[in-house]
Amino acid sequence: MNKGKLIVFSAPSGSGKTTIVKHLLKQEDLNLEFSISAASRDPRGEEVNGKDYYFISLEEFKKHIKAEDFLEWEEVYRDNFYGTLKSEIERIWALGKNVIFDIDVAGGLRIKHKFPEQTLAVFVKPPSVDELKRRLKERSTESEDKINMRIAKASVELATAPQFDVIIKNYDLAVALEEAHQLVKDFVNK
Repeated sequence: MNKGKLIVFSAPSGSGKTTIVKHLLKQEDLNLEFSISAASRDPRGEEVNGKDYYFISLEEFKKHIKAEDFLEWEEVYRDNFYGTLKSEIERIWALGKNVIFDIDVAGGLRIKHKFPEQTLAVFVKPPSVDELKRRLKERSTESEDKINMRIAKASVELATAPQFDVIIKNYDLAVALEEAHQLVKDFVNK
C-alpha cells in the first residue's frame, strides 16, 4: 500500500469522536478525506450508503474477510461487523489526501500497529459513563438494550486509552475541537 498519513479517532459511542472528525474534515489546511467503513448492519436514522458507511450484507462482509480485502475488521457485536476496506485507503491516497478514521478502539489500534510511523491514534475520552449514557439516549436511534450494550462495552474501551498516542478529554467541545485540530495539523505537517 502507498505511503500517506493515517489519523485514527476512536472512543466509546457517544464520546464525541464523530463530531470532532466532521469538524476536522472541514479544515482545508489538513487535507483530509474520510475513510468510509464497511458495516454489516442496516442504516440508522439518516445514514447514507457510501457516505456514512458502505452497508453490505453479512454474507458479503464474510466474503471480503475471506478474500483479505480488509485493512482491519471487527465483529463489534454478534453478527455486526465493521471494517476498513484496503481499496478505500488506496482511493484516498490516490487523491493525495490524508486518511481520517472514525473507528472503534480495536480497529484503531490494529491500524496503529500495522502502520506505526504513519498513524496518529487519538482516543476521545468522555466526561463520564453517565454522560455517555445521557448522550446515547438523547440520540433516540437505539433501543434501551442496545444502549446498555454500548455502555457495558465503554468501560472496556476506556481501559485501552493509554495504548493510543494521545487522549483528548472531551469535557468542553470547543476545547476538544481546537486540541484535535492542532494535533492533526502538527502530525500531517511533519
